[in-house]
Amino acid sequence: MPSRIDPRGQRFAAAVTTLVLAIVLVTGSGWLLAAQGVVFAAGAFAGPARSPYGLLFARLVRPRLGPPVELEDAAPPRFAQAVGLAFAVVGVVGFASGLTVLGYVAAGAALAAAFLNAAFGFCLGCELYLAYRRLSPSQPNPTEVAP
Repeated sequence: MPSRIDPRGQRFAAAVTTLVLAIVLVTGSGWLLAAQGVVFAAGAFAGPARSPYGLLFARLVRPRLGPPVELEDAAPPRFAQAVGLAFAVVGVVGFASGLTVLGYVAAGAALAAAFLNAAFGFCLGCELYLAYRRLSPSQPNPTEVAP
């Protein structure tokens, strides 16, 4: 699993996600939100580069671009995909249980985060990951633990 990824792929995936979630909000389709949830799950568990949108970027978009100027750590975007998955699950549960307001709010929150990344390169889930890492206590290095 690649530990470094092309950040342009993440923006591409965020743009596609923005479009999908906008359609969810217009149509109220819990099924489409569930499909987006599967994409989020693939990004969270297999890694962003192996998600459907990551593969689409690698095969169709990246060959038309030059090589990336820099690569980024895959862990923050992977965490962001897990956050997106959580919102998708809540939204699907909302739509499926008749709590459509919950479905719309969850889809809208995911849409806002995806739009921020697509339009401005600001990954909200990545920032949450970094904040968590700063606040969590450091784990001792096993080689530095006293006997």
